[in-house]
Amino acid sequence: MSGPYVIRGSVSLPEAELLWRFSRSSGPGGQHVNTSDSQVELRFDLANTGALPPVWKERALERLAGRLVDGVIVVRASEHRSQWRNRETAAVRLAALLAEATAPPPKPRRPTRIPRGINERRLREKKQRSDTKRGRTGRDWS
Repeated sequence: MSGPYVIRGSVSLPEAELLWRFSRSSGPGGQHVNTSDSQVELRFDLANTGALPPVWKERALERLAGRLVDGVIVVRASEHRSQWRNRETAAVRLAALLAEATAPPPKPRRPTRIPRGINERRLREKKQRSDTKRGRTGRDWS
């Protein structure tokens, strides 16, 4: 592996808590296809990890509730032909997923009022347009 996968700041995925599983990738193949286990399945026990701060863990459990199975998040990678590159892809994908899930919520939007001048200008232009169109009628042309 290329080292620790940083989630955000100084928090990273601990290698000891990652569970790897390998199997044969699906799809077309050729020579070497039935002998190599290049598909990677990476499991991370989010519910029981000690690597994340409690606030982050709570936030991630709430946001990833649909993807978790008994508190474990599973990421699969089979895009590449080599197991090594699939391992890298799965670990990077898991780190990105956890970074997004543990991000703080955005600041709430403060509603603002439309300035009176803008509203008055819009109504004035609307009135001018109305007068222009009214002037195109053929009432006075006989």
